[in-house]
Amino acid sequence: MKILALEFSSAQRSVALVERAAGPQSWIEHETVETGTGLSKPFQMIEQVLRQAGIEREQIRCLAVGLGPGSYTGIRLAIAVAQGWHLAREVNLHGLSSADCLAAQAHVQGLRGRIAIIIDAQRGEFYLAVYELNSTDWSELERLRLVSREVVVKHSEAGDVLVGPEVSQWFPQGRTIFPRAAILGKLAFDRKAYIEGEKLEPIYLRKTSFVKAPPPRVLPE
Repeated sequence: MKILALEFSSAQRSVALVERAAGPQSWIEHETVETGTGLSKPFQMIEQVLRQAGIEREQIRCLAVGLGPGSYTGIRLAIAVAQGWHLAREVNLHGLSSADCLAAQAHVQGLRGRIAIIIDAQRGEFYLAVYELNSTDWSELERLRLVSREVVVKHSEAGDVLVGPEVSQWFPQGRTIFPRAAILGKLAFDRKAYIEGEKLEPIYLRKTSFVKAPPPRVLPE
């Protein structure tokens, strides 16, 4: 099975096509990466990856999407692409945590021990999740939650390595790592259940609140 993965939750956006190779823990992967603050061009990135792999869109039967937390606009863009593809081609969908993707990426890059994933949540807060990385695998120790800067500092003082896409902007001792689509696609292979397109939603831990607009004012004639 081939999985097309979209990871747009950070300033380094990526698209990848992954499939298992013949050997144990062996993969065939094709990936393109875009870095910067400009508007992503998801379809151009997808076409580039498909050309690298030498396949057509019709051959894709499964998509994996990074749901954040992170760039709300980027995540929404990836979800919109996946939902549109699902409607047109009835592909299977996976939605995965970009924090898990970061932990897996940190493991691939050689980090070991306790790490704290740190992602900007705006309003002076951060998303934080803690993972344990050993020689062969990684596991979640503390679930993703919203915390203050002071809580992040306490984790750093306790010895956790701070990891995230922009972590060094606030914590110079942190390790800058971006979630990558190739890792996301590999994580999707371990998922048993697919998700319906309408249930793909960004990971956003704050309660949304809407203020009802006042009725329009009628001016006397």
